[in-house]
Amino acid sequence: MKRHLTAEWLGGLQQQVEEHLDKATRVYQNLPEVQLLQPDPGGGWSAAQCLEHLNSYGRYYLPAVQGAIDTCPTRYRHSTPYFRSGYLGSYFTSLMKAENKRKYKAMKGHVPPSDLNGAQVVASFIDQQEHWLQLLREAEHLNLNQIKVPISISKFVRLNLGDTFAFVKAHDERHIQQADRVLEGIEIA
Repeated sequence: MKRHLTAEWLGGLQQQVEEHLDKATRVYQNLPEVQLLQPDPGGGWSAAQCLEHLNSYGRYYLPAVQGAIDTCPTRYRHSTPYFRSGYLGSYFTSLMKAENKRKYKAMKGHVPPSDLNGAQVVASFIDQQEHWLQLLREAEHLNLNQIKVPISISKFVRLNLGDTFAFVKAHDERHIQQADRVLEGIEIA
């Protein structure tokens, strides 16, 4: 399993979240509703659907991560110099990385409807990214290897906190890139 310097690794994830926040406030928030809701010309989701898909995962993972942090034993409330990714966490994260061009079918309950309020979707996305940033900052003082978070498809399978962050942020990046491709391919009359 891969070993990372904890502070450097968390810093990279925080930077990624800040980039997503910047894009959401600078670009997505300023787009007309019609552009946010325009489906991909190739038959895929709209940009708003891509963001709502991420919001649906945030509605699961944000409380799960917050709960794991809030209830972790005192002995895990200290940072360690290194974070070691687990086998399962590394595997799930590699599946979600944007470089992995393989397409996956969205899990039931995470397929976004087409009749969305684009402004609300973007506002929720921004709120969630701010919450992720806060959790990543809290994690600077925690043992990322020992705190466990149940995954969304099975409460019995749990990833360490560091792998949970990595998986969710890889998933976010994958669908933000998808939303950007959709927006690039749309012609608004």
